[in-house]
Amino acid sequence: MTAITINFSNIIKLNDDQFYQLCRDNPDIKFERNANGELIVMPPTGGETGKLNAKLTARFVLWNEQAHLGEVFDSSTCFRLPNGTNRSPDVSWIELSRWNALSAEQRERFPPIAPDFVLELMSPSDSLSEAQAKMQEYMNAGVKLGWLIDRKTRFVEIYRQGQPKEVLEFPTSLSGEDVLLGFTLDLQIIWS
Repeated sequence: MTAITINFSNIIKLNDDQFYQLCRDNPDIKFERNANGELIVMPPTGGETGKLNAKLTARFVLWNEQAHLGEVFDSSTCFRLPNGTNRSPDVSWIELSRWNALSAEQRERFPPIAPDFVLELMSPSDSLSEAQAKMQEYMNAGVKLGWLIDRKTRFVEIYRQGQPKEVLEFPTSLSGEDVLLGFTLDLQIIWS
């Protein structure tokens, strides 16, 4: 299954409150919204992708519980990015002072903030060019570090703010660098 993009711009342009309400009224459908205001209906993941997403999220949560540096979010969290898009990375993390600067209402709805870190794990049906465009969108929104992991090809693309992407073939681990201090992801959970 692939994502479906729907363009309603000639009929209606949903504002943030309307998009939020659409998502709340249709809890069984995962929506994102791109910079053109088009709705993207995200398909559910298959079993293998869901299993790996859970393992990845758990690694970040365990590290974060020890580090106390920020907040970790799973793939069901939708962020309103500065360019007006609404995106739900597979795993994301926000530094604690930035998260705490949001109001209680902002934290409860779709937080109007770009995460400091995002991870996208490609499903077998995902388009590489669309995933790369999404990663670039994250960087343009102010994300400091991003990882795009392609299980099929065993390539990882590392996106860093203000730098060209780095492509690694079949790496064994990834460092959180100066964003996720002290974090290292063992990629054997993905490749095995």
